[in-house]
Amino acid sequence: MENPLHVQATATPASLPSRPPDPCSLVLFGATGDLAQRKIVPALYNLALGGDLPSPFALVGTSTSIGDASAYRQRLRESVARFSRTQPLDEAVWSRFAPLVDTVAADVNAAGDWARLRERVLAVEAQRGSGGNRLFYFAVPPSAFGPILGGLRDSGLLYAPQQAPWSRVVIEKPFGRDLESARELHRLVGGLLDESQSFRIDHYLGKETVQNILVLRFGNSIFEPLWNRKYVDHVQITMAEQIGVERRGKFYDANGVVRDVVQNHLLQVLALVAMELPPTFGADDIRDEKQKLLRSLRVPSPEDVVFGQYRGYREAEGVSPASRTPSYVALRLHVDNWRWQGVPFYIRSGKALARRTTEVSIHFQQIPFCLFGREDVCQLIEPNVLVLRIQPDEGIALSVATKVPGEDLTVGSVHLDFSYADAFHREAGEAYEKLLLDAMRGDATLFARRDGDEQAWSLVTPLLQAWEASRAEPAFYDSGSAGPPEAAVFMRRDGRRWRPLIAPR
Repeated sequence: MENPLHVQATATPASLPSRPPDPCSLVLFGATGDLAQRKIVPALYNLALGGDLPSPFALVGTSTSIGDASAYRQRLRESVARFSRTQPLDEAVWSRFAPLVDTVAADVNAAGDWARLRERVLAVEAQRGSGGNRLFYFAVPPSAFGPILGGLRDSGLLYAPQQAPWSRVVIEKPFGRDLESARELHRLVGGLLDESQSFRIDHYLGKETVQNILVLRFGNSIFEPLWNRKYVDHVQITMAEQIGVERRGKFYDANGVVRDVVQNHLLQVLALVAMELPPTFGADDIRDEKQKLLRSLRVPSPEDVVFGQYRGYREAEGVSPASRTPSYVALRLHVDNWRWQGVPFYIRSGKALARRTTEVSIHFQQIPFCLFGREDVCQLIEPNVLVLRIQPDEGIALSVATKVPGEDLTVGSVHLDFSYADAFHREAGEAYEKLLLDAMRGDATLFARRDGDEQAWSLVTPLLQAWEASRAEPAFYDSGSAGPPEAAVFMRRDGRRWRPLIAPR
Protein backbone atom coordinates (compact mmCIF):
# COMPACT_ATOMS: atom_id res chain seq x y z
CA MET A 1 0.00 0.00 0.00
CA GLU A 2 1.45 3.36 -0.99
CA ASN A 3 0.33 6.87 -0.11
CA PRO A 4 2.06 10.11 -1.02
CA LEU A 5 2.63 12.63 1.75
CA HIS A 6 3.76 15.92 0.27
CA VAL A 7 5.95 18.21 2.32
CA GLN A 8 6.36 21.97 2.27
CA ALA A 9 9.85 23.46 2.23
CA THR A 10 10.99 26.85 3.47
CA ALA A 11 14.22 28.67 2.81
CA THR A 12 16.52 29.24 5.78
CA PRO A 13 19.10 31.96 6.41
CA ALA A 14 21.92 29.40 6.04
CA SER A 15 22.83 30.52 2.56
CA LEU A 16 25.85 32.06 0.90
CA PRO A 17 25.03 34.54 -1.87
CA SER A 18 26.76 33.74 -5.13
CA ARG A 19 29.35 36.14 -6.47
CA PRO A 20 27.98 38.13 -9.41
CA PRO A 21 29.41 37.00 -12.76
CA ASP A 22 32.15 39.13 -14.24
CA PRO A 23 31.37 41.37 -17.21
CA CYS A 24 32.48 39.52 -20.32
CA SER A 25 32.06 38.70 -23.97
CA LEU A 26 30.96 35.18 -24.87
CA VAL A 27 32.36 33.99 -28.21
CA LEU A 28 30.22 31.07 -29.36
CA PHE A 29 31.80 28.71 -31.89
CA GLY A 30 29.17 26.60 -33.65
CA ALA A 31 26.60 29.35 -33.17
CA THR A 32 24.27 28.00 -35.86
CA GLY A 33 24.27 24.46 -34.48
CA ASP A 34 21.52 22.61 -32.66
CA LEU A 35 23.09 22.95 -29.21
CA ALA A 36 23.43 26.71 -29.50
CA GLN A 37 19.84 27.12 -30.70
CA ARG A 38 18.19 24.75 -28.23
CA LYS A 39 20.23 25.21 -25.05
CA ILE A 40 22.93 27.85 -24.92
CA VAL A 41 21.16 30.96 -26.24
CA PRO A 42 17.82 30.18 -24.50
CA ALA A 43 19.82 29.83 -21.26
CA LEU A 44 21.41 33.24 -21.80
CA TYR A 45 17.97 34.74 -22.47
CA ASN A 46 16.64 33.19 -19.24
CA LEU A 47 19.56 34.71 -17.34
CA ALA A 48 18.66 38.08 -18.83
CA LEU A 49 15.02 37.52 -17.85
CA GLY A 50 16.02 36.81 -14.25
CA GLY A 51 18.44 39.73 -14.08
CA ASP A 52 21.42 37.38 -13.73
CA LEU A 53 23.27 38.12 -16.95
CA PRO A 54 26.46 40.09 -16.30
CA SER A 55 26.54 43.74 -17.21
CA PRO A 56 28.04 44.68 -19.53
CA PHE A 57 27.77 41.54 -21.69
CA ALA A 58 28.10 40.66 -25.36
CA LEU A 59 27.52 37.50 -27.38
CA VAL A 60 29.56 37.03 -30.55
CA GLY A 61 28.30 34.08 -32.59
CA THR A 62 30.55 32.60 -35.22
CA SER A 63 30.35 29.83 -37.83
CA THR A 64 31.07 29.52 -41.52
CA SER A 65 27.48 30.31 -42.52
CA ILE A 66 26.13 32.54 -39.78
CA GLY A 67 25.22 35.60 -41.86
CA ASP A 68 24.65 39.12 -40.55
CA ALA A 69 23.60 39.97 -37.02
CA SER A 70 20.01 40.98 -37.81
CA ALA A 71 19.22 37.67 -39.53
CA TYR A 72 20.87 35.71 -36.74
CA ARG A 73 18.94 37.60 -34.08
CA GLN A 74 15.68 36.72 -35.80
CA ARG A 75 16.71 33.08 -35.91
CA LEU A 76 17.56 33.21 -32.21
CA ARG A 77 14.24 34.85 -31.42
CA GLU A 78 12.43 31.87 -32.91
CA SER A 79 14.65 29.44 -30.98
CA VAL A 80 14.20 31.24 -27.68
CA ALA A 81 10.43 31.44 -28.17
CA ARG A 82 10.38 27.68 -28.75
CA PHE A 83 12.99 26.32 -26.33
CA SER A 84 13.15 28.73 -23.39
CA ARG A 85 11.74 27.31 -20.15
CA THR A 86 9.90 30.61 -19.63
CA GLN A 87 6.95 31.03 -21.96
CA PRO A 88 5.81 33.12 -23.72
CA LEU A 89 8.68 35.29 -24.92
CA ASP A 90 8.99 38.49 -22.90
CA GLU A 91 9.21 41.14 -25.59
CA ALA A 92 10.71 43.78 -23.29
CA VAL A 93 13.51 41.43 -22.18
CA TRP A 94 14.13 40.30 -25.76
CA SER A 95 14.39 43.90 -26.93
CA ARG A 96 17.19 44.42 -24.40
CA PHE A 97 18.89 41.08 -25.07
CA ALA A 98 18.91 41.07 -28.90
CA PRO A 99 21.22 44.10 -29.32
CA LEU A 100 23.85 42.26 -27.23
CA VAL A 101 24.18 39.67 -30.02
CA ASP A 102 26.70 40.15 -32.82
CA THR A 103 28.05 37.80 -35.49
CA VAL A 104 31.11 37.14 -37.58
CA ALA A 105 31.38 34.53 -40.33
CA ALA A 106 34.66 32.63 -39.99
CA ASP A 107 36.17 29.30 -40.93
CA VAL A 108 38.38 28.19 -38.03
CA ASN A 109 40.61 26.32 -40.49
CA ALA A 110 41.29 29.47 -42.54
CA ALA A 111 44.13 31.54 -41.10
CA GLY A 112 42.84 34.74 -42.72
CA ASP A 113 39.47 34.48 -40.98
CA TRP A 114 41.04 34.76 -37.55
CA ALA A 115 42.03 38.37 -38.16
CA ARG A 116 38.38 39.16 -38.95
CA LEU A 117 37.20 37.34 -35.82
CA ARG A 118 39.71 39.17 -33.64
CA GLU A 119 38.71 42.53 -35.15
CA ARG A 120 35.03 41.90 -34.43
CA VAL A 121 35.62 40.74 -30.85
CA LEU A 122 37.77 43.80 -30.08
CA ALA A 123 35.19 46.09 -31.65
CA VAL A 124 32.36 44.56 -29.62
CA GLU A 125 34.42 44.83 -26.41
CA ALA A 126 35.12 48.51 -27.11
CA GLN A 127 31.46 49.20 -27.89
CA ARG A 128 30.00 47.33 -24.91
CA GLY A 129 32.76 48.01 -22.38
CA SER A 130 32.96 44.36 -21.26
CA GLY A 131 36.39 44.82 -19.73
CA GLY A 132 38.16 42.39 -22.04
CA ASN A 133 37.05 39.23 -20.21
CA ARG A 134 36.38 36.47 -22.75
CA LEU A 135 34.51 33.20 -22.46
CA PHE A 136 34.98 30.98 -25.52
CA TYR A 137 32.33 28.27 -25.91
CA PHE A 138 33.15 25.28 -28.15
CA ALA A 139 29.75 24.00 -29.31
CA VAL A 140 31.57 22.04 -32.01
CA PRO A 141 32.84 18.48 -32.61
CA PRO A 142 36.16 17.51 -30.95
CA SER A 143 37.87 17.54 -34.37
CA ALA A 144 37.56 21.35 -34.32
CA PHE A 145 39.16 21.83 -30.89
CA GLY A 146 42.73 21.89 -32.21
CA PRO A 147 42.18 24.46 -35.00
CA ILE A 148 40.17 26.72 -32.66
CA LEU A 149 42.68 26.59 -29.82
CA GLY A 150 45.57 27.24 -32.22
CA GLY A 151 43.68 30.12 -33.81
CA LEU A 152 42.87 31.68 -30.44
CA ARG A 153 46.52 31.49 -29.45
CA ASP A 154 47.95 32.78 -32.73
CA SER A 155 45.42 35.61 -33.02
CA GLY A 156 46.16 36.87 -29.52
CA LEU A 157 42.59 36.42 -28.33
CA LEU A 158 43.66 33.97 -25.61
CA TYR A 159 45.24 35.47 -22.50
CA ALA A 160 47.84 33.82 -20.31
CA PRO A 161 46.43 31.96 -17.27
CA GLN A 162 45.81 33.84 -14.01
CA GLN A 163 45.81 37.10 -15.94
CA ALA A 164 43.36 39.99 -15.69
CA PRO A 165 41.33 40.32 -17.82
CA TRP A 166 40.71 36.59 -18.08
CA SER A 167 39.97 34.15 -20.88
CA ARG A 168 38.30 30.76 -20.35
CA VAL A 169 37.19 27.95 -22.62
CA VAL A 170 34.04 25.85 -22.22
CA ILE A 171 34.34 22.49 -23.97
CA GLU A 172 31.34 20.29 -24.76
CA LYS A 173 31.38 16.50 -24.68
CA PRO A 174 32.16 14.01 -26.12
CA PHE A 175 35.69 14.50 -24.82
CA GLY A 176 37.22 11.50 -26.51
CA ARG A 177 35.75 8.08 -27.29
CA ASP A 178 38.13 5.97 -25.19
CA LEU A 179 40.98 6.46 -22.74
CA GLU A 180 43.69 7.01 -25.35
CA SER A 181 41.72 9.54 -27.44
CA ALA A 182 40.71 11.39 -24.25
CA ARG A 183 44.36 11.63 -23.20
CA GLU A 184 45.27 12.92 -26.63
CA LEU A 185 42.62 15.65 -26.42
CA HIS A 186 43.73 16.54 -22.91
CA ARG A 187 47.31 16.86 -24.10
CA LEU A 188 46.12 19.15 -26.88
CA VAL A 189 44.07 21.34 -24.54
CA GLY A 190 46.71 21.24 -21.79
CA GLY A 191 49.37 22.41 -24.22
CA LEU A 192 47.51 25.68 -24.82
CA LEU A 193 45.39 26.20 -21.70
CA ASP A 194 45.98 26.04 -17.99
CA GLU A 195 43.57 23.72 -16.16
CA SER A 196 42.09 26.80 -14.47
CA GLN A 197 41.01 28.04 -17.92
CA SER A 198 39.44 24.72 -19.03
CA PHE A 199 35.76 24.13 -18.27
CA ARG A 200 34.62 20.68 -19.47
CA ILE A 201 30.86 20.99 -19.34
CA ASP A 202 28.55 18.18 -18.28
CA HIS A 203 25.06 19.67 -18.15
CA TYR A 204 23.82 16.97 -15.78
CA LEU A 205 25.99 18.41 -13.03
CA GLY A 206 24.06 21.67 -13.34
CA LYS A 207 20.72 20.11 -12.50
CA GLU A 208 19.23 21.20 -9.18
CA THR A 209 18.88 17.73 -7.66
CA VAL A 210 22.42 16.75 -8.65
CA GLN A 211 23.75 19.87 -6.93
CA ASN A 212 21.59 19.06 -3.91
CA ILE A 213 23.14 15.61 -3.41
CA LEU A 214 25.98 17.01 -1.31
CA VAL A 215 23.66 19.27 0.71
CA LEU A 216 21.29 16.37 1.37
CA ARG A 217 24.14 14.11 2.47
CA PHE A 218 26.27 16.47 4.50
CA GLY A 219 23.66 18.98 5.65
CA ASN A 220 21.35 16.46 7.36
CA SER A 221 22.57 14.50 10.34
CA ILE A 222 19.87 11.84 9.82
CA PHE A 223 21.37 10.69 6.50
CA GLU A 224 25.16 10.78 6.62
CA PRO A 225 25.51 8.26 9.51
CA LEU A 226 23.48 5.77 7.44
CA TRP A 227 25.28 6.45 4.14
CA ASN A 228 27.49 3.35 4.16
CA ARG A 229 27.68 -0.44 3.83
CA LYS A 230 26.19 -1.02 7.29
CA TYR A 231 22.80 0.38 6.33
CA VAL A 232 22.64 0.60 2.52
CA ASP A 233 21.79 -2.57 0.60
CA HIS A 234 22.38 -1.16 -2.89
CA VAL A 235 22.11 1.97 -5.02
CA GLN A 236 20.37 2.37 -8.39
CA ILE A 237 21.07 5.15 -10.88
CA THR A 238 18.63 5.31 -13.78
CA MET A 239 18.53 7.49 -16.86
CA ALA A 240 15.64 6.40 -19.08
CA GLU A 241 14.52 8.17 -22.25
CA GLN A 242 11.27 7.67 -24.14
CA ILE A 243 12.62 8.90 -27.44
CA GLY A 244 14.83 6.90 -29.77
CA VAL A 245 17.90 8.24 -31.51
CA GLU A 246 15.76 10.65 -33.56
CA ARG A 247 18.03 12.84 -35.72
CA ARG A 248 21.19 11.76 -33.92
CA GLY A 249 21.45 8.37 -35.64
CA LYS A 250 24.87 8.87 -37.20
CA PHE A 251 26.42 10.32 -34.04
CA TYR A 252 24.75 7.81 -31.76
CA ASP A 253 25.71 4.78 -33.82
CA ALA A 254 29.36 5.81 -33.60
CA ASN A 255 29.18 6.16 -29.82
CA GLY A 256 26.37 4.28 -28.07
CA VAL A 257 24.88 4.63 -24.63
CA VAL A 258 28.07 4.16 -22.60
CA ARG A 259 29.99 6.90 -24.36
CA ASP A 260 26.93 9.13 -24.62
CA VAL A 261 25.79 9.22 -20.99
CA VAL A 262 27.46 6.64 -18.72
CA GLN A 263 31.12 7.71 -18.93
CA ASN A 264 30.20 11.30 -18.20
CA HIS A 265 26.75 12.02 -16.70
CA LEU A 266 26.11 8.90 -14.68
CA LEU A 267 29.60 8.25 -13.34
CA GLN A 268 29.77 11.88 -12.22
CA VAL A 269 26.45 11.46 -10.40
CA LEU A 270 27.69 8.21 -8.83
CA ALA A 271 30.82 10.00 -7.61
CA LEU A 272 28.73 12.68 -5.89
CA VAL A 273 26.52 10.05 -4.25
CA ALA A 274 29.42 7.96 -2.94
CA MET A 275 32.35 10.37 -2.33
CA GLU A 276 33.70 11.31 1.07
CA LEU A 277 33.14 14.67 2.76
CA PRO A 278 35.51 17.25 1.25
CA PRO A 279 37.43 19.57 3.60
CA THR A 280 35.68 22.55 1.98
CA PHE A 281 33.11 23.04 -0.77
CA GLY A 282 35.73 24.61 -2.99
CA ALA A 283 35.95 23.37 -6.56
CA ASP A 284 39.17 21.40 -6.29
CA ASP A 285 38.36 19.92 -2.87
CA ILE A 286 35.10 18.50 -4.25
CA ARG A 287 36.76 17.29 -7.44
CA ASP A 288 39.58 15.70 -5.43
CA GLU A 289 37.05 13.57 -3.55
CA LYS A 290 35.23 12.64 -6.76
CA GLN A 291 38.53 11.55 -8.26
CA LYS A 292 39.30 9.37 -5.22
CA LEU A 293 35.91 7.72 -5.55
CA LEU A 294 36.33 7.06 -9.26
CA ARG A 295 39.73 5.49 -8.55
CA SER A 296 38.02 3.15 -6.07
CA LEU A 297 35.62 1.76 -8.69
CA ARG A 298 36.45 -1.79 -9.71
CA VAL A 299 36.72 -2.33 -13.47
CA PRO A 300 33.56 -4.31 -14.34
CA SER A 301 33.75 -7.77 -15.89
CA PRO A 302 31.51 -8.99 -18.77
CA GLU A 303 29.25 -10.61 -16.13
CA ASP A 304 28.57 -7.13 -14.72
CA VAL A 305 26.90 -5.75 -17.84
CA VAL A 306 23.93 -6.23 -20.15
CA PHE A 307 24.00 -4.42 -23.50
CA GLY A 308 20.65 -3.93 -25.25
CA GLN A 309 19.22 -2.41 -28.41
CA TYR A 310 15.62 -1.46 -29.12
CA ARG A 311 13.87 -3.03 -32.07
CA GLY A 312 13.75 -0.53 -34.89
CA TYR A 313 17.07 1.09 -33.97
CA ARG A 314 18.76 -0.31 -37.09
CA GLU A 315 16.12 1.32 -39.30
CA ALA A 316 16.85 4.81 -37.95
CA GLU A 317 18.44 7.32 -40.30
CA GLY A 318 22.23 7.23 -40.11
CA VAL A 319 22.36 3.83 -38.36
CA SER A 320 24.05 0.80 -39.93
CA PRO A 321 21.57 -2.00 -40.82
CA ALA A 322 23.86 -4.45 -38.99
CA SER A 323 24.69 -2.19 -36.06
CA ARG A 324 25.59 -3.75 -32.69
CA THR A 325 25.76 -0.36 -31.00
CA PRO A 326 23.93 -0.59 -27.66
CA SER A 327 21.07 1.80 -26.99
CA TYR A 328 20.66 0.32 -23.50
CA VAL A 329 23.04 -0.75 -20.76
CA ALA A 330 22.61 -2.25 -17.30
CA LEU A 331 25.84 -2.15 -15.31
CA ARG A 332 26.87 -3.36 -11.86
CA LEU A 333 29.73 -1.48 -10.22
CA HIS A 334 31.58 -2.02 -6.96
CA VAL A 335 33.36 0.63 -4.91
CA ASP A 336 36.39 -0.89 -3.22
CA ASN A 337 36.77 1.29 -0.16
CA TRP A 338 35.92 1.19 3.54
CA ARG A 339 32.54 2.91 3.25
CA TRP A 340 31.05 0.93 0.36
CA GLN A 341 32.71 -2.48 0.26
CA GLY A 342 30.09 -5.08 -0.74
CA VAL A 343 27.41 -2.55 -1.76
CA PRO A 344 26.59 -2.83 -5.50
CA PHE A 345 25.86 0.28 -7.52
CA TYR A 346 23.55 -0.47 -10.46
CA ILE A 347 23.44 1.86 -13.46
CA ARG A 348 20.91 1.54 -16.26
CA SER A 349 20.29 3.83 -19.17
CA GLY A 350 18.52 3.47 -22.46
CA LYS A 351 16.50 4.96 -25.24
CA ALA A 352 12.95 4.14 -26.36
CA LEU A 353 11.94 3.05 -22.85
CA ALA A 354 8.58 3.21 -21.10
CA ARG A 355 9.10 6.55 -19.38
CA ARG A 356 11.47 9.49 -19.32
CA THR A 357 13.04 9.63 -15.90
CA THR A 358 16.43 10.17 -14.31
CA GLU A 359 16.85 9.33 -10.66
CA VAL A 360 19.14 8.01 -7.95
CA SER A 361 17.60 5.60 -5.44
CA ILE A 362 19.30 4.59 -2.19
CA HIS A 363 17.89 1.24 -1.06
CA PHE A 364 18.38 0.65 2.65
CA GLN A 365 18.65 -2.80 4.16
CA GLN A 366 15.69 -4.95 5.12
CA ILE A 367 14.77 -4.88 8.80
CA PRO A 368 16.76 -7.67 10.48
CA PHE A 369 14.09 -9.12 12.78
CA CYS A 370 10.30 -9.50 12.75
CA LEU A 371 8.72 -7.42 15.50
CA PHE A 372 5.14 -7.77 14.39
CA GLY A 373 4.21 -11.30 15.44
CA ARG A 374 3.82 -12.83 11.99
CA GLU A 375 6.66 -13.56 9.63
CA ASP A 376 4.48 -13.00 6.58
CA VAL A 377 3.83 -9.40 7.68
CA CYS A 378 7.57 -8.75 7.83
CA GLN A 379 8.02 -10.17 4.35
CA LEU A 380 5.59 -7.53 3.04
CA ILE A 381 7.49 -4.59 4.53
CA GLU A 382 9.44 -2.83 1.82
CA PRO A 383 12.87 -1.50 2.78
CA ASN A 384 13.23 2.25 3.02
CA VAL A 385 14.16 3.90 -0.25
CA LEU A 386 15.44 7.45 -0.68
CA VAL A 387 14.86 8.68 -4.25
CA LEU A 388 16.53 11.73 -5.74
CA ARG A 389 14.58 12.71 -8.87
CA ILE A 390 16.83 14.52 -11.32
CA GLN A 391 14.28 14.85 -14.12
CA PRO A 392 11.61 15.56 -15.15
CA ASP A 393 10.06 16.49 -11.75
CA GLU A 394 13.13 17.46 -9.74
CA GLY A 395 12.70 16.54 -6.10
CA ILE A 396 13.27 14.01 -3.32
CA ALA A 397 11.10 11.21 -1.90
CA LEU A 398 11.58 8.90 1.08
CA SER A 399 9.47 5.77 1.61
CA VAL A 400 8.79 4.70 5.20
CA ALA A 401 6.76 1.85 6.67
CA THR A 402 3.63 2.67 8.68
CA LYS A 403 0.64 0.85 10.11
CA VAL A 404 -2.58 1.20 8.14
CA PRO A 405 -5.46 2.33 10.42
CA GLY A 406 -7.74 -0.53 11.49
CA GLU A 407 -7.95 -3.57 13.75
CA ASP A 408 -5.65 -5.76 11.65
CA LEU A 409 -1.90 -5.30 11.68
CA THR A 410 -1.52 -4.14 8.10
CA VAL A 411 1.69 -2.41 7.12
CA GLY A 412 1.76 0.15 4.33
CA SER A 413 4.34 2.38 2.74
CA VAL A 414 4.12 6.16 2.82
CA HIS A 415 6.19 8.46 0.63
CA LEU A 416 7.44 11.72 2.05
CA ASP A 417 7.75 13.68 -1.14
CA PHE A 418 8.66 17.12 -2.32
CA SER A 419 9.34 18.73 -5.67
CA TYR A 420 11.34 21.91 -6.14
CA ALA A 421 8.58 23.57 -8.12
CA ASP A 422 5.90 22.90 -5.47
CA ALA A 423 7.98 23.42 -2.34
CA PHE A 424 9.74 26.63 -3.33
CA HIS A 425 7.03 27.93 -5.70
CA ARG A 426 9.54 28.32 -8.48
CA GLU A 427 10.90 26.17 -11.26
CA ALA A 428 14.43 24.87 -11.02
CA GLY A 429 16.59 26.70 -13.54
CA GLU A 430 17.94 24.93 -16.59
CA ALA A 431 21.34 23.33 -16.11
CA TYR A 432 23.00 25.49 -18.76
CA GLU A 433 21.98 28.65 -16.92
CA LYS A 434 23.84 27.62 -13.77
CA LEU A 435 26.88 26.34 -15.65
CA LEU A 436 27.22 29.43 -17.85
CA LEU A 437 27.10 31.65 -14.77
CA ASP A 438 29.71 29.51 -13.02
CA ALA A 439 32.03 29.68 -16.03
CA MET A 440 31.70 33.48 -16.00
CA ARG A 441 32.54 33.43 -12.29
CA GLY A 442 35.46 31.04 -12.76
CA ASP A 443 33.83 28.49 -10.45
CA ALA A 444 34.77 25.00 -11.73
CA THR A 445 32.96 22.99 -9.04
CA LEU A 446 30.38 21.53 -11.45
CA PHE A 447 32.80 20.96 -14.32
CA ALA A 448 34.82 17.81 -14.98
CA ARG A 449 38.55 17.90 -14.32
CA ARG A 450 41.12 16.21 -16.54
CA ASP A 451 42.08 13.48 -14.07
CA GLY A 452 38.47 12.63 -13.25
CA ASP A 453 37.52 12.43 -16.92
CA GLU A 454 40.44 10.11 -17.68
CA GLN A 455 39.64 7.95 -14.66
CA ALA A 456 36.08 7.50 -15.91
CA TRP A 457 37.41 6.47 -19.32
CA SER A 458 39.81 3.99 -17.72
CA LEU A 459 36.80 2.31 -16.12
CA VAL A 460 34.61 1.94 -19.21
CA THR A 461 37.20 1.54 -21.97
CA PRO A 462 38.00 -2.15 -21.21
CA LEU A 463 34.28 -2.90 -21.19
CA LEU A 464 33.76 -1.18 -24.54
CA GLN A 465 36.78 -2.87 -26.09
CA ALA A 466 35.60 -6.31 -24.97
CA TRP A 467 32.11 -5.67 -26.40
CA GLU A 468 33.36 -4.28 -29.70
CA ALA A 469 35.80 -7.17 -30.13
CA SER A 470 33.09 -9.76 -29.51
CA ARG A 471 30.55 -10.98 -32.03
CA ALA A 472 27.69 -11.04 -29.57
CA GLU A 473 24.36 -9.51 -30.46
CA PRO A 474 22.81 -7.00 -28.04
CA ALA A 475 19.76 -8.06 -26.03
CA PHE A 476 16.79 -6.74 -28.01
CA TYR A 477 13.80 -5.01 -26.44
CA ASP A 478 10.58 -3.41 -27.64
CA SER A 479 10.19 0.35 -27.80
CA GLY A 480 8.13 1.56 -24.87
CA SER A 481 9.20 -1.32 -22.61
CA ALA A 482 11.34 -1.34 -19.45
CA GLY A 483 14.32 -2.64 -21.42
CA PRO A 484 15.56 -6.11 -22.32
CA PRO A 485 14.32 -9.02 -20.15
CA GLU A 486 17.96 -9.97 -19.59
CA ALA A 487 18.38 -6.83 -17.47
CA ALA A 488 15.63 -7.99 -15.10
CA VAL A 489 17.25 -11.44 -14.88
CA PHE A 490 20.56 -9.71 -14.21
CA MET A 491 19.04 -8.12 -11.09
CA ARG A 492 17.13 -11.22 -9.97
CA ARG A 493 20.38 -13.16 -9.82
CA ASP A 494 21.42 -10.73 -7.10
CA GLY A 495 18.07 -11.10 -5.32
CA ARG A 496 17.02 -7.56 -6.26
CA ARG A 497 14.80 -5.80 -8.78
CA TRP A 498 14.85 -2.55 -10.67
CA ARG A 499 12.59 0.27 -9.58
CA PRO A 500 9.68 0.43 -12.03
CA LEU A 501 9.83 3.13 -14.66
CA ILE A 502 6.84 4.97 -13.24
CA ALA A 503 5.29 7.99 -14.90
CA PRO A 504 6.05 11.39 -13.39
CA ARG A 505 3.37 12.39 -10.93
